[in-house]
Amino acid sequence: MAGMENMQNDSKTFHFLKSLGFPDIFVHHPFNHFDFRRASRRILVIGPMGSGKTEYSSRVWRDARVAGKKSSVVAEATTTGTADRRRVFFIRSRLDVTRFPDYPEDALAYRGGYERCGAYIAHVKDSFELEEIIEKNPEVGTWIIDEASFYDERLVYVILSESTKRGLLFIFPTLILNFRKDIFNSTARLLLEHATDLFPLTAYCEHKDCLTDSFYTYRYYQVEGEECPALYFDPLIVIGGDREVEDPVVPNYCTRCDQHHYLPGKEYTYLILKPFGEEASRGNLEPLSRELKALRHNLPTSELYRHFSRTYKDRANGKVNMNALKVGCVAEKALMFLFAEQNLVSQQQMIYLVDTLKLDVKYLAKSLTDNGRPVEFTMELF
Repeated sequence: MAGMENMQNDSKTFHFLKSLGFPDIFVHHPFNHFDFRRASRRILVIGPMGSGKTEYSSRVWRDARVAGKKSSVVAEATTTGTADRRRVFFIRSRLDVTRFPDYPEDALAYRGGYERCGAYIAHVKDSFELEEIIEKNPEVGTWIIDEASFYDERLVYVILSESTKRGLLFIFPTLILNFRKDIFNSTARLLLEHATDLFPLTAYCEHKDCLTDSFYTYRYYQVEGEECPALYFDPLIVIGGDREVEDPVVPNYCTRCDQHHYLPGKEYTYLILKPFGEEASRGNLEPLSRELKALRHNLPTSELYRHFSRTYKDRANGKVNMNALKVGCVAEKALMFLFAEQNLVSQQQMIYLVDTLKLDVKYLAKSLTDNGRPVEFTMELF
């Protein structure tokens, strides 16, 4: 029924434009003002970094200011119970609190600008804090939750309950795919499962020789002026990425098409690294310890280096993929992947390896915290 209505509306638009003297022309769907009348929606706004997800949120915020000046007739159409969907609250992850240091504290900031939200903005840690803020603001009908994939899975069911029982409207400008081109996590999967609307956004591929549409977020490092793609087993979450930096341990992000999205090390991860982790889970640490020692202290002797030499030697993009070996903390990242994501290495084994191999404890402590698996290392290791 909805499809037939759209076809009818398109036909009416076509004949109207023809009556004005337009030639035969392909008519695209317009960028509509936001509809605050429809209750209980859960809107996913997805796309790579730089595609305009948060800018979409700012448009909703501006539309709310206009709609808020309308009469009581409009208020009746946009209100369910105590919640008016023209009242918009913006939620940002506490992990993201330092992302826009040059903007006011109440700014809904995006690349190229910001909106001031006053009291209707907050940084929250998890679904429990979100629940508290929703309870304290019963008049708010629209909730924009930036990067919702960063939160715990419980958040999806909190939202589902509030949406269905109270008619609240939720908007999620978020990454669904991570830098590996995989579904970001189980929260992202649940958001997809329970969404009512989907707005996919794209961006130009940011490779200098390309103008193709891109759907993917690309993570890379700048080392000695060269592009160094992130290894497949790079930590899932690394905070930052809005300023280009040259640092072997601080990544940069851009959007890339399939052809220019380099992801070296995936084969190595499953052919070699994960089996070493499985051996460790059975109590045999020797293969993993040997590989981590090589990664940390003598990279050319590692299985990773040998695998890359065989895999990328004669490929067209071989050099840029080999550059991935220039990034920092490779051993630490490999160990983190097996501990925090694969659950193959125990905390006790990890602490033992960190100590005996003299790995970078400060890097590990921060990265593990960012990824929700904090570990307290003894002061002697720092």
